[in-house]
Amino acid sequence: MSNWCATTPSVSVAGVLSVLLHTFAAILLMAELGWAQEPPRQPDPPATTVEHRTASGLGKFLAGAAVGLAAHESGHLLFDGIFDANPGIKKVSFHGIPFFAITHDNGLSPRREFVIDSAGFWVQEATNELILSRRPNLRHERAPFLKGLVAFNVGASVAYAGAAFARTGPAERDTRGMADSLRWKEPWVGVLILIPAVLDAIRFYHPDQKWAAWGSRAAKIGGVVLIVR
Repeated sequence: MSNWCATTPSVSVAGVLSVLLHTFAAILLMAELGWAQEPPRQPDPPATTVEHRTASGLGKFLAGAAVGLAAHESGHLLFDGIFDANPGIKKVSFHGIPFFAITHDNGLSPRREFVIDSAGFWVQEATNELILSRRPNLRHERAPFLKGLVAFNVGASVAYAGAAFARTGPAERDTRGMADSLRWKEPWVGVLILIPAVLDAIRFYHPDQKWAAWGSRAAKIGGVVLIVR
């Protein structure tokens, strides 16, 4: 993501409230979209083979992960549009692995830059919250699509956190943009996104651990509240 120029004036209270409203509306919208992708479970036909069920389950798991990636990038694009930041796509690489990054104009305020860079993680965290709150025993259910979605959300946050700790990867990485906007060292942003991911993983495997659920929610809210910093 592009960095901000320090000459931008501060945002008014009305502007902050507007950003907050847009933020929570976007989180709810993307979370509901992620939830709606999971169709009601139908009983397997008696003649269905184990191999067919395995292949079908793997396909749905990967589809869930793909939707997670699309939702993450859509979060960036949503706020790019709200802030009229002229989004674009740039080819980048991570240690030789080709990938892409959503880019936007320079010159945004630190607050708007932080919102855009954080939006993908907010979408991931809100989607996980919705799924794990409604389906606390997901681990024991036959729901490969939702499991793939949760796995992507957790895995992507862990991967981004690792890149933030090592300060490696393309210059457009989300964690670097967030750190520059907050004037933090990037490893602290890694901690910010790693904590809710780890707690959601604990919730998936141990749904009876209520401390993990409340700790995850507090960490997610704390990440959003930083926009008023």
